[in-house]
Amino acid sequence: MRRIILVLALIVLLGTLVFPQVWKGKGRLLGYVYDTEGNPLEGVKVKLLYVRGNVGFDVVTDAEGKWNASWIRNGAWNIDFEKVGYMPKKISVDISEVRKNPDITVNLEKAEGLLLTDELKNALNEGNALFDTEKYEEAIAVYNKILEDYPDAYIIHKNIGNAYFQLEKYNEAEESYKKVLEQAPDDNELKMLIGNCYSNQNENEKAIEWYGKIDFEKISDPIVLYNIGSNYKNLSKYEEALKYYRRSVEIKEDFLDGLYQLGLTHLTLGQFPEAITVFENYLKHDSESERATQVKGFLEYLRRRTG
Repeated sequence: MRRIILVLALIVLLGTLVFPQVWKGKGRLLGYVYDTEGNPLEGVKVKLLYVRGNVGFDVVTDAEGKWNASWIRNGAWNIDFEKVGYMPKKISVDISEVRKNPDITVNLEKAEGLLLTDELKNALNEGNALFDTEKYEEAIAVYNKILEDYPDAYIIHKNIGNAYFQLEKYNEAEESYKKVLEQAPDDNELKMLIGNCYSNQNENEKAIEWYGKIDFEKISDPIVLYNIGSNYKNLSKYEEALKYYRRSVEIKEDFLDGLYQLGLTHLTLGQFPEAITVFENYLKHDSESERATQVKGFLEYLRRRTG
């Protein structure tokens, strides 16, 4: 009985050793990967799957975009090409072990935004889960590991910047944001985030400098507009503040913070009729709060002044 069990155990063990190698053979395949302009792409993951055995292996392209797969079995193979920042590509080929297989050339198209591979998605989810539970140092470590494994995933520097921002390490946050901005110079959100780094350090002049780089017409977030307006107000630049507060309530009519500050700014500038209009509008959305009581007081004062 013990002999039978031993034989069965050996069969199972040999099966686990042999099965992963079912793709082994005498064939060889060579390929190249380029972008759409014909430039070689380094670091492309080439995933080869032997269809009959549903097993395979991965290789990576070198600086010339070249990859090769040796000692592979004849038959149908599926090949996937993946690189962060590029659209993935899938092909199928038939491999011969007795004749030379034609070289494979593929071109990958640049993607808009970051395309996530399964591995990258899992790692990013891990980092984001740590961030969401306020484990910012641990999240930074995970994000840095992602960049080690996927150097082209430059957008991850934004995640790192956000974690540093929460830790109030604003210099490190700015440095991380700028690494993304180098690759995406027209990204208004990054300019705002860098401005916020200075704003949180009460360096309002520097904050305004960065906010000023943002195309005003392209800002559609009332909170962003409000924050920029408040920085101008803190510098006593009330006309500029007015512009941002006004836009914030045009986008969101019941934005109470925006309405309140817009009314106060008109009041500060001596624009009493405009202040009255804004404060009356405020009370349409909030008539019972403590701040509403203040607004009613402002209206009473303004109406006396304007007769």
